[in-house]
Amino acid sequence: MRASLTAVTDIIPPHLSPPAHRQITPPSQQSTLRRKLIRVPIFYGWAVVAIAFITIAIGVNARNAFSLLYPPILQEFGWSRGITAATFSVGFLASSIMSPFIGMAMDRFGPRRVFPFGGVLVAAGFIAATFTTEPWHLFATLGFLVVGGSVLFSYVGHSAFLPNWFVRRRGLAIGVAFSGVGVLSLVAMPGVQTVIETDGWRSAAWLLAGVVFVVVLPLNLLFQRHRPEDIGTRADGDAVPPAGAPQATPDNVVDPAWVAVDWTLQRAMKTSRFWWLSCGFFASFIAYYTILVHQTRFLIDVGFDGETAALALGLVSTFGVGSLLGMGALSDRWGREQIWTVSMLGYIACYGVSLMLQAQPSWILMATMVVTQGLIGQGMVTCFASIPAELFQGKYYGKVFGVLSLFGMTGGAIGPWLAGVFYDRYGSYDIAFLACMLAALIGIACVWMAAPRKVRRVAGKIATV
Repeated sequence: MRASLTAVTDIIPPHLSPPAHRQITPPSQQSTLRRKLIRVPIFYGWAVVAIAFITIAIGVNARNAFSLLYPPILQEFGWSRGITAATFSVGFLASSIMSPFIGMAMDRFGPRRVFPFGGVLVAAGFIAATFTTEPWHLFATLGFLVVGGSVLFSYVGHSAFLPNWFVRRRGLAIGVAFSGVGVLSLVAMPGVQTVIETDGWRSAAWLLAGVVFVVVLPLNLLFQRHRPEDIGTRADGDAVPPAGAPQATPDNVVDPAWVAVDWTLQRAMKTSRFWWLSCGFFASFIAYYTILVHQTRFLIDVGFDGETAALALGLVSTFGVGSLLGMGALSDRWGREQIWTVSMLGYIACYGVSLMLQAQPSWILMATMVVTQGLIGQGMVTCFASIPAELFQGKYYGKVFGVLSLFGMTGGAIGPWLAGVFYDRYGSYDIAFLACMLAALIGIACVWMAAPRKVRRVAGKIATV
């Protein structure tokens, strides 16, 4: 509602216009498009969230579809699991390398240019993958172009700018945006599996390319925006104070000296908080992505059919809708560290149940694995996007977040690859799953050491202080 106030003088008589001190920017200085956006009767940040909801849903599910393409590619070419799973790892290494540049590009060009470029890379990767004959072809297409390119408009790309739009409801807004992944996955994953079983994995790749190209490009080119200041408002729809007015310290700030720093990448990297967070993201993403990549093949190995395994993968993301919404909202009330801990404990439980499932397959254990991973574990993604903003918010935030993401993406690359190598060597996932449980514990400890609660309070903690 507050974002629409600045354009009131355009649509009501002059004698009824608001006092001068309530004006954000003189209408004569605003572009026509900007004035139209400000007239929207709700805060445009929620439109940004809606666009992100659709874009992330397509980007992440397109990338995660590798888990469904993985079994038929193994069957067709007969390559080892380690080599084939390395496709995903190559993509994540590419993501790691690109992450700092994504942040830089976001700071300079914004999502309206960055996301469509990523969509072109992903669509091209799926199409080129259909001509695969050698392992390196997969590394270049499904790995570098699809997995690597998707990072531009999936969690990392959106995390580099979405926190700009919200402070008080940051966790909820990010949770809503990221929940699109689960909403789409319940239909998308079984649908892609059906196409694979009826027409082959190459037809599924063409389908995924078409969806990315037709939806992601026009939606973001036309409607996405970078910062609330672009339309004459502030985070949460708050009015911009008049020129020359004193800048009050926000009531959520715990450490004014820290918040007053203009956080460049160089300054951030000189702090222990930056390195604790880097280590926490690295370890946690090992746990997050290893089960994601190997889940379908793992369930088939223990006796479930391909359709059931695909449904389980879809249900993880679908349960993730509740996790993202619930954990995101709770992180605004309880704190980021607390919700990060609960989520990573969900992954520890998931790997523990998976070890039991490997020893004694049952539908109850499979359902428990899906619930702990999806309904509890997925909530960590909202904190992944929120915590760096609590610490290093500023005009260079995209670059800082991009480098932090490099460490997370590196963990996401190493985990699935090592799991495949361990399986090839020992014939089971036991060692890999135990290592992932340890990684999750390390991730919890590191985030508590980074201590975002000592820099900014979440909204739910302000009233209690």
